[in-house]
Amino acid sequence: MSQPIAVTRQTFDDVMVPNYAPAQMVPVRGEGSRMWDQQGREYVDFTGGIAVNALGHANPELVKVIEAQARKVWHIGNGYTNEPVLRLAKALTDATFADKAFFCNSGLEANEAALKLARRYAYDHAAERGGKEKSEIISFYNSFHGRSLFTVSVGGQAKYTEGFGPIPAGIMHLPYNDLATVEATISDATAAVIVEPVQGEGGVLPADPEFLKGLRALCDKHDTLLIFDEVQTGVGRTGTLYAYEQYGVTPDILTTAKALGNGYPIGGMLTTSKIAASFSPGTHGCTYGGNPLATAIAGRVLELINTAETLNGVKARHDHFIKGIDAINARHGVFDQVRGMGLLIGAVLKPGFTGRAKDIVAESEKHGLMVLVAGGDVVRFAPSLNIPFADIDAGLASLEKAVAAVAATAKAA
Repeated sequence: MSQPIAVTRQTFDDVMVPNYAPAQMVPVRGEGSRMWDQQGREYVDFTGGIAVNALGHANPELVKVIEAQARKVWHIGNGYTNEPVLRLAKALTDATFADKAFFCNSGLEANEAALKLARRYAYDHAAERGGKEKSEIISFYNSFHGRSLFTVSVGGQAKYTEGFGPIPAGIMHLPYNDLATVEATISDATAAVIVEPVQGEGGVLPADPEFLKGLRALCDKHDTLLIFDEVQTGVGRTGTLYAYEQYGVTPDILTTAKALGNGYPIGGMLTTSKIAASFSPGTHGCTYGGNPLATAIAGRVLELINTAETLNGVKARHDHFIKGIDAINARHGVFDQVRGMGLLIGAVLKPGFTGRAKDIVAESEKHGLMVLVAGGDVVRFAPSLNIPFADIDAGLASLEKAVAAVAATAKAA
């Protein structure tokens, strides 16, 4: 067997397309909520792989599933079904509002499927409206739904579509949490409204309950489908299996990914039988979607997360995080507010620290902590749902050192 090629962080600059700007350290091993880099340096992980590793790194229960399924069948193509995908679909439909499930590889693919399904459903039911066109999509500023040309256009952040035009037509962006503007804009020509219960990339901003309830009522009035993008909020992240449960608002279509595979690529779309009927054979597909290996892992993830112990634990850890961040802020005064749901938390920087979120991330790394940003002014935390309280405390101690360093430079300036 040939020796593995020696690589360093510099290798990224030499051989990778420069669409990412990764940290200087290169992680090589993870266990639970801890990671180690090439030099053997240890880190507390508050990123969770961007809300993905919900059960931590190298979770032993999931390792067992991977090993067992890898000895059976990995992939067979969608000309056949398989046992793990059927079990996963049954588990998800039993646990949610949905009757039907579709599986793919990622959140963007799940959102692409949801948006296509909404337009196809409107097309299929055009006769009921006397043939009137119904294809418009309403989304919200600062939303994020993926990076395909369609989903990035639906996302409400113009910086991500710059240079990729012309973008798909029939998409409108409105202010988040502004029901009056939606009411003034939505019409019988609107095929779908897509919304994140908590805007993740847009700053960890939760929806107002009345906003989502109002969207539901307006969609019902105009025979418009309501799509909840729960790619980041789903699978226990907010303290319930899906965030819609906490809001008491049921969507027509829900998308899920990230935590569903705990790092193994999988995405899904959930909907009702009536709406699902518009995806007849040949209308949509995914080569790897629903493969036995991915769905076997996701099935076990769902079993482990959808328990009272795990979900109640998320709420307890949320409170612990908030208390710790508030204590840091009381001593250093850098955050304007702390917001979010469950273990999707955003600490918003005060105006005097505008644009310094990445500086806090960089300083945190120096002190053995991995954290995220959500824009230039929000430090984001999305750790594993089962992170030990001791690891939270250790990570917050490192965070305080990073915050103190950034605060000191601001005072010096």
